[in-house]
Amino acid sequence: MKYRFFHLYQQQPIDPASYQFQIRKATPADLIDVAQIITESFHSHNGIWGWAFPLLRLGIYEDLRHRMASPVPRHVCLVAFEATTGDAHNLVGSVELGVRYSDSWGRVGAGFPYLSNLAVHPKYRRNGVASELLTSCEKVSKEWGFQDLYLHVLESNHQARQLYFKLGYRVHKVESNWNTFFLRRSSQMLLHKHLSAESIV
Repeated sequence: MKYRFFHLYQQQPIDPASYQFQIRKATPADLIDVAQIITESFHSHNGIWGWAFPLLRLGIYEDLRHRMASPVPRHVCLVAFEATTGDAHNLVGSVELGVRYSDSWGRVGAGFPYLSNLAVHPKYRRNGVASELLTSCEKVSKEWGFQDLYLHVLESNHQARQLYFKLGYRVHKVESNWNTFFLRRSSQMLLHKHLSAESIV
């Protein structure tokens, strides 16, 4: 199998009023672009670990491919694309939504919808893409019969926390482990939103 990854993004200023975005389910043809967007969002090209960027991207691609090929009934990867170009493959962001269980191995107990890997192309950040993706996940969660939605965010990620709080997410609990104390890494915050009828527009 050959992997075709594109070059690093060149950030250019854009006019927010000139762009419109739409959301759809991801297809296998989207995986390369989705993997690139996620890797750009969570890993840096710079520093001593810059050399590992291609390996991280490949690992993310393989994980995505495995999840999309699995028969899990309630899992979806949503992508946002720039509708003004008329090209539904011009991806600008992505997010995954699935159902987690208190016992992840046995899949027992009450399941709850969990959002992960929310990522936006650097060029299109702060233009409402993340909000559109989050709103779409809330709609899907309601369609699955759930009234709540959960996600994790790093306590140090103030920009993401601001977005989530603005959209109605609240802190469910703060999680710390040995990495937090010995490696001085940021704690994770588990956020929760109750999906009332009024919160889905």
